Amino acid sequence: MGSGAIPCGIEMPQVFIDTPVDIPLIRDFLTKAEMLGYDGVWVQEQILSDFPVLESVSLLNYAAALTSRLRLGTSVLLANLRNPLQLAKSLSTLDHLSQGRLTVGIGLGGGRAGSATGEESIFGYSSEHRVRRFVEGIEVMKALWTEPAAKYQGSFWRFNDVPMEPKPVQKPHPPIWFGAHREVALRRAVKYGDGWMGAGSSPTATFLKESGLVRRFLEQAGRDPATFSISKRVYIAVDNDRERAERRLCRWFSVRYKSSDLARRVSVWGSPEACVDRLKEIINGGAKHLLLNPVFDEMEHLELLAREIIPQL
Repeated sequence: MGSGAIPCGIEMPQVFIDTPVDIPLIRDFLTKAEMLGYDGVWVQEQILSDFPVLESVSLLNYAAALTSRLRLGTSVLLANLRNPLQLAKSLSTLDHLSQGRLTVGIGLGGGRAGSATGEESIFGYSSEHRVRRFVEGIEVMKALWTEPAAKYQGSFWRFNDVPMEPKPVQKPHPPIWFGAHREVALRRAVKYGDGWMGAGSSPTATFLKESGLVRRFLEQAGRDPATFSISKRVYIAVDNDRERAERRLCRWFSVRYKSSDLARRVSVWGSPEACVDRLKEIINGGAKHLLLNPVFDEMEHLELLAREIIPQL
């Protein structure tokens, strides 16, 4: 968008910490984001919480109806908390409703604040062999999306001649981006995915390390880096009053992640110039896409980021 050299998406209002769920805000935000030329709008996944968080796929269906150009992304769906056959159907439907604008971000969960580790038993799933179940779920969805009569023989799912229509608009299927941290998980992203997004709850230094590993694994796998997206979610607060921005970030993180200190470790905040410098560090570390995530004054940030930040990147 704009004169910036890198595509930038933005997190749409989904988490409501100090206010009731605000549907007019969501509607106005989507309209404005499309007008301002953002690359896409994104949502997170948190099914269980003690504060209002709207369900991600449902929210993107709403966004699909109100937009015509913005890509719609999830970062990330916790795939082990969902049945892959049902998820494949709902995502294929979303790809149709958006006319081929969906990016599917998925992850296993675990290892970071706010993750869903430990929730699997609540959802009726065993935590045993969770990596195998995660991988099989991805393979099941790809089979349903690409085969007229899908077949699959795994440890958790076994079936033959199972049709699922309609297939997604995007061929062979919507791009799959992974959220991952550990080396083995980053290798998995390169093997099965079309992109990787560094978590918002991880600091820039961690992203730089993980991005380097992804690029190395792409080379080892013989994959063209140009066909694999590397992105980073960035919690951001643009305010010339740096202390006020920090206070407001810490307040939000204390509810969302139960850790106000995490805000200081992972966020970008301060003057426009300071924010641009921090974002350029992430870009120079390998990011080819940024997901900007303001957590308060969303409409104000939507315009401010488009006017003063993104054109400088």
